[in-house]
Amino acid sequence: MFSSLYPIAYLITLGALTGWFYFRDNEQKAPLFRKVFFGALLAYAICWLFASGSFSYKFAVLLRELVLLAILPFLLSMFRKVTWAYFAILVVSVISLKKWYFPELGSTFPQEVLAEAVQVDESAELLIEVREGHSLNEVQPILDRFGITATPAFTMAHPEATDLDDYFALDVPSANAELLYEVREVLRENEAVEWLEANEMIFVGPEEATTARTTRRRFGFNDPGVTQLWGFEEMKVGEVAKVLAGTEPKKLALIAILDTGVDAGHEDLAANFVSTKSRYDIDRRGHGTHCAGIAAAVSNNGVGIASFSPNNKHVRITSIKVLNDSGFGSQKTIINGMLEAADRGADVISMSLGGPSSDRQQRAYQKAVEYANKKGAIVVVAAGNSNRNARNYAPANTPGVITVAAVDTLLNRASFSNTVEDLKWGVAAPGVAIYSAIPGSKYGLKSGTSMATPYVAGLVGILKSLKPSLTTEQVYNILNDTGKKLKTGKKTGKLIQAGEAVRRGVKGGGVRDEG
Repeated sequence: MFSSLYPIAYLITLGALTGWFYFRDNEQKAPLFRKVFFGALLAYAICWLFASGSFSYKFAVLLRELVLLAILPFLLSMFRKVTWAYFAILVVSVISLKKWYFPELGSTFPQEVLAEAVQVDESAELLIEVREGHSLNEVQPILDRFGITATPAFTMAHPEATDLDDYFALDVPSANAELLYEVREVLRENEAVEWLEANEMIFVGPEEATTARTTRRRFGFNDPGVTQLWGFEEMKVGEVAKVLAGTEPKKLALIAILDTGVDAGHEDLAANFVSTKSRYDIDRRGHGTHCAGIAAAVSNNGVGIASFSPNNKHVRITSIKVLNDSGFGSQKTIINGMLEAADRGADVISMSLGGPSSDRQQRAYQKAVEYANKKGAIVVVAAGNSNRNARNYAPANTPGVITVAAVDTLLNRASFSNTVEDLKWGVAAPGVAIYSAIPGSKYGLKSGTSMATPYVAGLVGILKSLKPSLTTEQVYNILNDTGKKLKTGKKTGKLIQAGEAVRRGVKGGGVRDEG
């Protein structure tokens, strides 16, 4: 509570003091602004006193705020008799504060966010990046002071292509919110530390669905479960086979499902599946298998369901297990999965996972995306299922990914789906009552942006099979240009249209090679 009230109380205090200085000769207005100032100042003091954080940090914050409280009103008061100059300085000050200072003010006490909004991995609570030209030895005294164990955070085949080899995972013994916050602040002051962020926990839990909209169309497939794939009708999947007729792919694109594992022996996946590691080929939760079926189920084999590729010549799937059997994972395990998928030659990395983010910038995620892009992979991520803005959810908010919102059977935004209006590359796909594979060669219905994401990943896989050099931006432009406008507008982005997108991919229309 105090974290949220703190910036409001401070801004009112600053505004009231400015007004008091300006109207100090006005017998009616001056007392009013003076009362507001002291009331807001009292509220600010209470928020400061009870906000979480070490005393040294809170004292430094107090000095920062008092300096601004002294400078801005004094500066304005010097021009109070020159009205145009006063208001010109006021406008410039407000614009400058809004751009550079207000965001900092809103996150002054992020510890409560860290403790309440997200969970961190108890075996590795923090991730730090050691600055180039420095070493972990320079940080070791701090680690020893708190009894922290540091280990390399990430593993990749080509460390020269990224800075992620400079990251270390920190295990803070018996860590609580107060201790974590103190550790963060001490580390931030160390010259050898380039960056620090929480190693946040991720959990997947799609809503189970019991009924589905059915269709009488078969879209050219002989798979019996196709009539339950209502989204095929809305995404114009029936046109894909016609567009691809007589066209040979330039490669067999690999889609990596980063999830709870995949049932590699499933009757409707096995022929399209390639194993990365045997321990990834088991899925006790069922989430990864369901996503894999949506992305690349074997089409026209007379069993189960179908995917976008009618002749199975365009895509194959593999599994990278980044979540445990209960559906939990951490930022560290997910990023390592991204690196492994990229090193294994994945053309598409599909991540139906995510969670609220306490850090304003997910730098490690972004570096992992950049590494994957250099290897030729496109990263597709779920927007999240909290009915909020995806800009506050990671890795959905990571620059360089295509983020997927979910729509329901009426093409409204799914009630649970996060929105993507503030993200650069957001699109929509069906995500309610989606029929797909589950372990044991069975099938079932699930709902979530988790289900919408592999629809996009599967379509991107086909596009990459037709033109392997496609970049994320080029693929997004195809999906957006050919997508169907929805009444939900930018909150969901456009609904992908498989037939038209593949037609654009075959013709190369609107696709410009970079460089």
